[in-house]
Amino acid sequence: MKFSATPKEQLEIVSTGAADVVSHDELLKKLEKSYETNTPLTIKLGADPSAPDIHLGHTVVLQKMRQFQSLGHQVVFLIGDFTGRIGDPTGKKKTRPALSEEEIRLNAETYKAQVGKILDLDKAKIVFNSEWLEKMTFADVLKLSAQYTVARMLERDDFEKRFKSQTPISVVEFMYPLMQGYDSVALHADVELGGQDQTFNLLVGRELQRAYGQAPQVTITMPILEGLDGKEKMSKSLGNYVGINDEPSQMYGKILSIPDELMIKYYELLTDLSVSELKAIKEEIPNRPKEVKMRLARQITAQYHGSEAANNAEAEFEKIFGKTGDGLPENIEEVELSAPAEGVTLQKLLTVTELASSGGEARRLLQQGGIKVNQIKETNGQKTYNSGDELIVQAGKRNFKKIILK
Repeated sequence: MKFSATPKEQLEIVSTGAADVVSHDELLKKLEKSYETNTPLTIKLGADPSAPDIHLGHTVVLQKMRQFQSLGHQVVFLIGDFTGRIGDPTGKKKTRPALSEEEIRLNAETYKAQVGKILDLDKAKIVFNSEWLEKMTFADVLKLSAQYTVARMLERDDFEKRFKSQTPISVVEFMYPLMQGYDSVALHADVELGGQDQTFNLLVGRELQRAYGQAPQVTITMPILEGLDGKEKMSKSLGNYVGINDEPSQMYGKILSIPDELMIKYYELLTDLSVSELKAIKEEIPNRPKEVKMRLARQITAQYHGSEAANNAEAEFEKIFGKTGDGLPENIEEVELSAPAEGVTLQKLLTVTELASSGGEARRLLQQGGIKVNQIKETNGQKTYNSGDELIVQAGKRNFKKIILK
């Protein structure tokens, strides 16, 4: 193979958007040697299969890995099926419950399918760290443990806080960064990618590689992506996330809802635009913010669902929310329900049709004016509907159901 970009050009590409690179000089030397010998670098990214779904926040490091892959390097996506039995203690206030092997297996399969939407799996390596960690003898574990001190472990912010507050820390949790670091030894990683919250674990990998006689990996950490609220880290539990399996119209609409000041960060971390294209986007935002945000929503939606689906999502959004739109999407899910003789309340309809996840959420939506029936705002949850009624009910901005009562 022949690399299409020079080492300095590659360095500029892969360091764009990164929170930290340890170190730029080491990475440039590795890229220069790779270029001269025509040998791809081994780029490692690990993920424990702790949950089945990936959202855009998870894809930040995957996008960086994709850049390395497009430059001609060997990317290795490591699924931590062994470390997943413990759970990464990063940012945790207490010991995490262990996952069962069946949960890990099912989540791992889902991860592979979702990662394939970003990486070219035909050219990537997917490995499981049980391949080497499960085979270690107790002597091997003692040798690994001897490479790091308890004092160094307690320098880690979350461990330090738990120690001071007398919250238990299991010895097994101390093993987690050692196991993640040993993954780099087993793979002879040249570069390891991770989020900023993984800095400690990634640097442990550098030290372990030195201890095992290898050249230390370069670590590239990526910023934590804020969610749709523009404040908190993107998270399913906070409800401010965009799942990569979200429907096209839902994905497009969610991205359009981000604050304007987040646009350039989303472009940098979630798309594969060149350095010069990103510069042009920055200059365009002050003058045409709506068009720039629509392009962002269209581009990200197209990446996961294809251009046609992205264009259709944009057209539907404009139909509902544009100046000439009638406020209704093209296709609305129909639900047929049997109405009792005394009728059924609007609040009950919202929960039965899953427009609201609970009676509490239904009441909140009604109180906040977030419910429309046949395009008219409705705040009375006790309003009753009867057999023969046909209703188009809207909850929030993007959730619609056509309800036919029989």
